[in-house]
Amino acid sequence: MKSLNKVVTVGAVAALAVTMTACSSDDSPEPSTSATDATTSSATADAMEPVTIKVVSLIPGSDQAAFDAFDAQVAQFEGLYPNITVESEEYEWTGPTFAAQLAGGTLPDVYTIPFTDGLTLLANGQLANITSQVSELPYANDFNPNVLAQVQDANGDVFGLPTAAYGSALHYNRALFTEAGLDPDQPPTTWDEVREDAKAISDKTGNTGFAQMAASNTGGWQLTVATYARGGRMQTEDADGKIAVTADNDATKAALDYFHQLRWEDDSMGSDFLLDWGTINQAFGAGQVGMYTSGSDIYTNLIQAQGMNPDDYGATVIPLEGDDSGTLGGGTIAAVNVKASPEVQNAAVKWIDFYYMQKLVDQDAAVLDAKTLSESDQAVGVPALPIFSKELFDQSREWVADYINVDQDHVSYFNDAIFDQAVVPEPKAHTQELYAALDTVVQSVLTDENADTDALLKDVNVQIQALIDADA
Repeated sequence: MKSLNKVVTVGAVAALAVTMTACSSDDSPEPSTSATDATTSSATADAMEPVTIKVVSLIPGSDQAAFDAFDAQVAQFEGLYPNITVESEEYEWTGPTFAAQLAGGTLPDVYTIPFTDGLTLLANGQLANITSQVSELPYANDFNPNVLAQVQDANGDVFGLPTAAYGSALHYNRALFTEAGLDPDQPPTTWDEVREDAKAISDKTGNTGFAQMAASNTGGWQLTVATYARGGRMQTEDADGKIAVTADNDATKAALDYFHQLRWEDDSMGSDFLLDWGTINQAFGAGQVGMYTSGSDIYTNLIQAQGMNPDDYGATVIPLEGDDSGTLGGGTIAAVNVKASPEVQNAAVKWIDFYYMQKLVDQDAAVLDAKTLSESDQAVGVPALPIFSKELFDQSREWVADYINVDQDHVSYFNDAIFDQAVVPEPKAHTQELYAALDTVVQSVLTDENADTDALLKDVNVQIQALIDADA
């Protein structure tokens, strides 16, 4: 879902596992040696026509150093493209807010969305077709096809660019672990250990041991994470492509029972049961939460916007148990406003290429980006998954090794194990509506000790299945 920087709180990769495990060195794109030259040449060709583009910048509340780094990157871009003026606005994706912006026509020319929204917006004609612009990029043919599929229609036309991918992670506060008498260098590896550690943190520090998102569609998102981790699925698809909603599967029930135990037996889940992506990050960053699950890419938000001490942050993989278990994978799409003029759309793709993509494929761009961020005390080396191949991802980390300032020892428990976990895409049909319906179920379990989860999940099945069937 999210984890866009957006949150993005929500997103789907058709087969990120392929990205991580099936891309051999023979499939890997060679690092671009001509991207910068091509960009400069293109800038000269377009220099005659002045154009202004509005783009999203950072999440509201990010620190001044983060905005300074963004402004430096804008200046670099405008130096390459003297005819393009960039105007930015702060932005944080949430389901309800984005829907209102989309309906009201207030989105900027370049904005970010989770993978889950890509295909739906594409089908509704709400994303600009940028096929011709993307085809001119030097890495246009190097994307993992399963990732690029999140922004392609049946004809292969492209309606956005995937800019980041994540796997779900268990985030934990190392300082609270120490205060509770736990070893921060031995994070939990099973759900039983998570429960034990959560109770220890709650009992010994007075803080929330384990927090669970439950609002703004994020409760359903993270309940899906917990379901996948236990081998269940929220939807199934038959050979004919017919999708069935299966929210009442045994794994989802087991996850809800687990939340019930932490909440009602252990009293280790605190007192706020309406947390969403923003508020849970705020609580965690303030040292009020010991553990929670979310996308692997939230480090930047925690440090920039929440003021968390980097020394306190730790990340490990989601515990998996049972057959068919896996970690939910998603990511972020940079999209172009369909209502923008052709000139603005052309400039918008140049910005996406410069700001989001070049640092992934070009050594000079990667080093410049890392240097700019590092000099502004911004995060370099955040846990993430590759858009192209693991080989190029590893290569890019080598390019910027001198600037990495995220303590890799504190995130090694994630980095060392994530490529061994199966990555499962988010539910395919009416994903946000499904998550919203599941929010209610999570809230009920956390606020009503006698909540009838069987009835609640069956109601979700009926509600979302009706939406899917209406599309047929």
